[in-house]
Amino acid sequence: MSKFVQLRKFITEDMRMSHVYQPVMLIELLERNGAASVAEIAQSLLLTDRSQIEYYESITKNMVGKVLTKNRRLTSKDGDQYSLDGFDQLTKSQVEELISCCQERINNYVGSRGGRIWAHRSKSAGYVSGSLRYNLLKKAKFRCELCGIPADEKALEVDHIIPRNKGGSDDASNLQILCYSCNASKRDTDNTDFRSVLDSYSERESGCPFCELPKERIVAENELAIWFYDGYPVTKGHSLFIPKRHVSDYFNLFKPERNAIDALVEQARQELLAQDESILGFNIGANSGKVAGQTVFHAHLHLIPRREGDVENPRGGVRGVIPLKQQY
Repeated sequence: MSKFVQLRKFITEDMRMSHVYQPVMLIELLERNGAASVAEIAQSLLLTDRSQIEYYESITKNMVGKVLTKNRRLTSKDGDQYSLDGFDQLTKSQVEELISCCQERINNYVGSRGGRIWAHRSKSAGYVSGSLRYNLLKKAKFRCELCGIPADEKALEVDHIIPRNKGGSDDASNLQILCYSCNASKRDTDNTDFRSVLDSYSERESGCPFCELPKERIVAENELAIWFYDGYPVTKGHSLFIPKRHVSDYFNLFKPERNAIDALVEQARQELLAQDESILGFNIGANSGKVAGQTVFHAHLHLIPRREGDVENPRGGVRGVIPLKQQY
């Protein structure tokens, strides 16, 4: 089989695509006589990534374009078109000299500040490994966890819920996926005193059975949460998940605590399934408030394994909290 036939067959029949990246890279190699650097391929990918272009469109309109047009009055804007005022008064040599002056300012700026000038785009990669970033994106279904926009429409970033400069960790429980717009809005408008949030994680209440949980009952824990078995199990393997901080109910949890609990819930589900093949499903939920059945006022989440025949008719599941409404 000739190389042409092999490549054409791969491109037209065998290529499995989750994005446009493979054909874009092949085009770059083909147009550059069969060889291209990582940087050249990356630039080509960038030119086809609408989400990245949208990011810099936002920078153009809301930052640099606004400065040059409204503040400095050097440019004009008509719709999506910018114009350099008085360009027709410049000679070719003057244009070339001005371009040279701009390039010199760029070189001097990059030379004095280095990679810091791109911190707004690369900070996440500096703190979070590629594999962890991928897992966070996968868990978020490749969507912004605030507005829900997908990755193919807007660039997504890994955000530290509690900033690192306020003591936030690089643990997955302190990370979330935000689009660049939501991340920028969060930085601009979030006035939470993160120091008080950090201090609150150590809050415990004397006499609370969960704050004083014996260590031997703990199955697993992470930075902010604990997994242990219910003392009065509904089924074998009935598990409880609590924040280490004393907080009354699920709705008062901070996002990092929810992340930490979710991580333990997933760990418990996998371990229970591996240990007991009779488990075919789960009920998961929380009681919030006395009228909802809450008896221990330290937030906790239930994970209840379900097996074939454990009740006569399981239809309706958690609707059974009001027995007459379970069946429908």
